[in-house]
Parts: sequence; C-alpha cells; structure tokens
Amino acid sequence: MPAGDSKRIRVLALGAHPDDIEAGCGGTLTKYARSGHRIFLMVLTEGERGGGRGIRKREQLRAAKSLHAEKIYWGGYPDTEVPTDQGLIRKIERVVYEVDPHFIFVHYHDDTHQDHRHIALSTITATRYTKNVLFYEGPTTQNFSPTVFVDINTVLEDKIEALRAHASQVKKTNIEGLTIIDIIRSSAHFRGIQGRVKNAEGFLPLRLFINIGS
Repeated sequence: MPAGDSKRIRVLALGAHPDDIEAGCGGTLTKYARSGHRIFLMVLTEGERGGGRGIRKREQLRAAKSLHAEKIYWGGYPDTEVPTDQGLIRKIERVVYEVDPHFIFVHYHDDTHQDHRHIALSTITATRYTKNVLFYEGPTTQNFSPTVFVDINTVLEDKIEALRAHASQVKKTNIEGLTIIDIIRSSAHFRGIQGRVKNAEGFLPLRLFINIGS
C-alpha cells in the first residue's frame, strides 16, 4: 500500500446494472470521495435490455468519473440473466480480495428484479469476511426499512449529476410524469425526514462495526 494510503478508506459498491449504484448510494460514495477515500465499482451487466450495451456502458463510465471511482469491475453477464451460483460468488470474491474494502454497498435482497436479488444473495456469501456490508435501496426494492442513514444534503446535486450521466434511463420509470431524478429526489427527502435531516440515503446493515478508541 502506498505511503499515505493507510488512512484512506476503500469502498466497494456493487450493482447489477449501470445506474443502480448511483441511485442506491451515489451520495454516500461522493462524500467518501470528497474526503479523500477510494471508490471502486462492480457492475455485473451492461444493461443492454434497457438501451443498448454500448450506450449504457459509456454512460456508466461517465457516471463513474462523477463519483471519482478508480476502477469499474465488469461482471460480463447478460442483462436479466445474473445467476445465483458459485461462479458469481467467486467473481465477487476475486474483486473483494483485490480491493480489500473497508465498506461494501450492494442491492437489498427483497427486490422485484431478479438480477438485484441474485447479486445481493451472492454478495452475502462472497463478503463473509468483510466487516462492513450494507444494503441500499432502488426503485424496485421492497420492504426496506433502513436503520443507518447518511446525510447527503450537501452532495445531492452531485448524486443527481451522476444519475444524469445515464441519459438513456432518466425517463424510463413506468410512472407517468416522473423521471428517475424525481424519484431519487423524493426518496432522498423521505429518508432524510426519517433520519431527521433534509436529504439522506438509507441502508440496512448485514454487518456494521462501530470502532471505539484506537
């Protein structure tokens, strides 16, 4: 590890498709990056069913720059065909081993999209030796009652900017008159109210260590 890196936190965020990470924890990642910490992404598919493989991959690369991510690890799975098998667990394990993250963020496992469910369940196994693993929510998450909150009021517009990088997806909500930007703003405000701040992201921990002292 290079000199000066010992105090830098390594954060790994996993998503099934381009834009999942930005929607779920983009504000938190931005706060980590602004504080000088290191951000890594793992995206399992290129989201080709939602707008073309090349288009969405380019959008994810632009969004990663907004988040100041050092590297994107691509899973190489077809959109909607993320499995639940040892192969996926091993892929995630290899990334976890390389990054050696202090914190991991991933989809919550109760979700109407099978890709989201499968990455969440596989991550539970693949991160069994990682101390801090937290689940984030997205527009298709169900039964999500967060107990950990991050105030993102000062970085909400940065999160929105990262989402706008996914231009092909902004209007694809299946809710008339609402864009993904509208939904994410509403969610941030709602979770903020729950956390007693103006805007927040909410998480459910699989494990969360609270360090006291040195």
